[in-house]
Amino acid sequence: MLTEREPDARRDLEGRAIAAVLACVARQGIRKTTLDDIAREAGCSRATLYRYFSSKQAVLAAAVLAERERVVDALRRAAADAATLEDAVVALLVSAGTELGQHPALRFVADFEPERLLPQLCFAGGDRLLGVAGQVLAPSLARFVGADDAARAGEWVARVALCLLCAPAPPVDLRDEATVRSYAREFIVPALHRSAPFPSQPPHCPEVT
Repeated sequence: MLTEREPDARRDLEGRAIAAVLACVARQGIRKTTLDDIAREAGCSRATLYRYFSSKQAVLAAAVLAERERVVDALRRAAADAATLEDAVVALLVSAGTELGQHPALRFVADFEPERLLPQLCFAGGDRLLGVAGQVLAPSLARFVGADDAARAGEWVARVALCLLCAPAPPVDLRDEATVRSYAREFIVPALHRSAPFPSQPPHCPEVT
């Protein structure tokens, strides 16, 4: 039976472990990070860490889930007060550029361990990722494009964001709201208006380098 303080202790340790694994991966990548590294960074013993996580993979999975929830919340909050479809698209793209483009752990993996990401970004893995992203972004776009088209619109925005984030020399810096707005106004928003057909061909996504 859990003691009265056990749930709080668990949440505290899990939070420290997630922050620790992100810090370790940002410094040395997934491959070189050990459970001892994570425990040391979290300020606890390996044995204490094992009380809550069965392996390094379990800590990594918890960190991925926590970061996904955090980023999703950030995207939705960014677009919550959007007055127009253009505003919503710009808010989503700029938030994605900030949260993902500047994510230290993600950038290390993309730069030095791309084999960890490629299965999630290409072919069937990419289709699954974009399908989930479409559902995630749908609530931010539904009031502008209608509930029936919201998931498809979200997937299109996610596809464009992914292409720009992965491009070695992207035409747009997703952290720059002014250039993102110009790009969205010309190339994204017209395709999302209900009176216009969705693009029949997705944009070409460059390989992660």
